[in-house]
Amino acid sequence: MDLKRRQPIGVELVKRGVVTETDIQKALDYQREHPDMRLGDILYEIDACDPSYLIKNIGEILGEKGILLRGNTVKINLTDYISLDIAKKNQAVPFEVENGKIKVCFSNTSNERSMNAVRLLLLNKGLIMETYITFKKDIEQYLRSLEGDVIEETTSTGNENITITELVDTIIKTGMKRRASDIHIEPLQNEVRIRYRIDGDLYTAFRVQKDKQSQLIGRLKAISNMHQEKQEAQDGRILMYDDYNIRVSSQPNVCGEKFVLRLLKKDADIRSIFELGYPGDEASVRKSFNKRNSITIIAAPTGEGKTTTLYSIIDYLNKPEINITTIEDPVEIRINGLNQIEIGPKATFSGSLRTVLRQDPDIILVGEIRDFETAEIAIQAGQTGHYVLSTIHTIDSIEVINRLRKMGISNYDIASILATSVSQRLVRRLCPKCKKEREFTKEEKEIITKIMKKYNEEIDLENIKTYDAIGCKYCDNTGYYSRIGVFEILDITDNLKEAIVRGEASTDIRKIALEEGYRPLIVDGIRKVLDGITTLDELNKKLLFY
Repeated sequence: MDLKRRQPIGVELVKRGVVTETDIQKALDYQREHPDMRLGDILYEIDACDPSYLIKNIGEILGEKGILLRGNTVKINLTDYISLDIAKKNQAVPFEVENGKIKVCFSNTSNERSMNAVRLLLLNKGLIMETYITFKKDIEQYLRSLEGDVIEETTSTGNENITITELVDTIIKTGMKRRASDIHIEPLQNEVRIRYRIDGDLYTAFRVQKDKQSQLIGRLKAISNMHQEKQEAQDGRILMYDDYNIRVSSQPNVCGEKFVLRLLKKDADIRSIFELGYPGDEASVRKSFNKRNSITIIAAPTGEGKTTTLYSIIDYLNKPEINITTIEDPVEIRINGLNQIEIGPKATFSGSLRTVLRQDPDIILVGEIRDFETAEIAIQAGQTGHYVLSTIHTIDSIEVINRLRKMGISNYDIASILATSVSQRLVRRLCPKCKKEREFTKEEKEIITKIMKKYNEEIDLENIKTYDAIGCKYCDNTGYYSRIGVFEILDITDNLKEAIVRGEASTDIRKIALEEGYRPLIVDGIRKVLDGITTLDELNKKLLFY
């Protein structure tokens, strides 16, 4: 941070009421023992006042924009724009790109040489740099987190002595260690980029030299049981890791073949429906999911946890006296006591479902209703005394009705057999080790009050605090750890059945549902913000309500 004019800045901060003269004296005493530290960084270190207020005022004094660098501040992958070495050398962190401009925070904006070096690099990428100032400690902490375990374990990727077998093994094992759900291995023009999807977000881990690309692809194909010669999309599996079943997908692009590895734990613990964030209590779960002669459908876009919710429901219903059969593509978690069928080249959802109906099932889980044929057989299964659970790709629980209509299912069949539709999204949980309590801002209170009032939900924000995502080693400096579901539940009542049979539009069905207790995703999401589980910004990323 540029604080060479220490005394004038100290005086100015006191004049503004940001700190007291006592704070400045403490900072100067501290500086005698740490002569390399600047006054602003020391005031931050001794917690003289609110950090965001401090950096804002320091920025104004220096004629810069001040920003507090936190896990949720950075909205881009730093290494997509500058290397980690350049970032460390110049104490710079690019954190957001918008309309051809890239925002970069520095710890010292008086170092013209460093700023110009970064500015030219970004200009070569067609981006104009907008400078910000922040605390040195936060920049160093953030850059260390990017190195993390991945860089420590893979520093030898540039070493000619490392074998391709060791490289691939390290990439996969590091993904497992960092709780990645997917590993992206992407050939680019001059390198191969390795990214991990952790808690729903992609993070660049490191890069591999371009001359290792063909060997890397060859090794991945060999352990995935793919054809080496074929330069076309392929699917495979890696079964050499005891605890994981790894699905592999390859797709040629202009720079080579991209691989995505989906990491599936073989014996993953099934979390209870309430651990997933499902609202309500045991009575409401029994009401929605413990039925016969009906279908329950989980609706959400890809990657929003539909399968996990299905497994939790099945685990809740699983008893020795009940015959449960699942039809999945693929079987992601094996559950003792279930009859699990995996879809393959010779087995389809519709064909397998026909066979299952002759196996005396009580409950049938169909991984996904994709077409009219599967939907029709699932409807028939429900009408003949079975309880069917499945998923559909739609935006919310009411649109399930329209999706079935578009598949060709009659209004009468939908009304007679659909018992419950559930929609969900996954949002990141605040890290329990570093989240920081604060008051809601006036703007946040207005947003929350407006939304909850719209749905006749009464709240009192006076005694409720929210939290900021800070970032620490435990959460890889993201401020978040793991994810939780945000849900909406539509139980099909008699009034809704009548509306469906009449062929009413989803807007009219929604009005009836709201009168009978249905609440959309945003309501459950706001409740989880008020409970300190997630943040308003994280919720907005999924639901886009402001």
